[in-house]
Amino acid sequence: MRFKDKVAVITGGASGIGKEVASRFIAEGGSVVINGRDTAKLNAAVRQLDPTGKRAVSYAGDVALPKTGEAIVQRSLDQFGHVDVLFNNAGVFAPKPFLEVTEAEFDRFLDGTLKGTFFTSQAAAKAMKSAGRGGSIVQTGSMWALQAIGATPSSAYSAAKAGVHALVKNLAIELAPDRIRVNAIAPAVIETPIYYTFLPPEQVKAALPTFNALHPLGRNGQAADAAEALLFLASDQASFITGVVLPVDGGVMAGRQ
Repeated sequence: MRFKDKVAVITGGASGIGKEVASRFIAEGGSVVINGRDTAKLNAAVRQLDPTGKRAVSYAGDVALPKTGEAIVQRSLDQFGHVDVLFNNAGVFAPKPFLEVTEAEFDRFLDGTLKGTFFTSQAAAKAMKSAGRGGSIVQTGSMWALQAIGATPSSAYSAAKAGVHALVKNLAIELAPDRIRVNAIAPAVIETPIYYTFLPPEQVKAALPTFNALHPLGRNGQAADAAEALLFLASDQASFITGVVLPVDGGVMAGRQ
């Protein structure tokens, strides 16, 4: 098992990609600390992930606050003694035309996505360096930070995710001497509950199938597609890989049919 006796901190871990990563990490021998802002949702996720409560715990808090990142990492240290992997998966997505984005909305994207990723990575890296065990930080970036899609105007979101991609390169170099690898995935359309945060259910069900054709492989991605790539980058199978932003996009960045 790839993650036997390893511990992962997973932000945005109560649903979607984060929850899928948590489930698979546990199945492969590891333990997890999942984070989100909804305590009830986190508790339900923990019960589903590990009914014994021995290999899955949670910490509720907004990662836009640096103290939350510190507290999540400390929860891992207190519960399991160490942290080996950080999956920065928390973030918000809500398409909106550039000319209509307010300062408050812009700040929401930067705080929830870029600032949260920055300071949670900092807290995890400090713990990893102190332990001297090395480690892996894997960010969930975005294809929208690499290529604009006219149907989903996302300038603020894309700018925040582009910052996450830049962090990957910089942290990979800075943390390499401590054997801490830093990578990211850049997913295209992944069918997760995030779409229900800004569209009613009937619109989500109608809209998602229209994006199948965006991907040369002819379908939208699923949480499992993103999770498999994240887990690979976190594992020892990728021990010679750092500073990479891996497209998980059904071929979108390759070109058009």
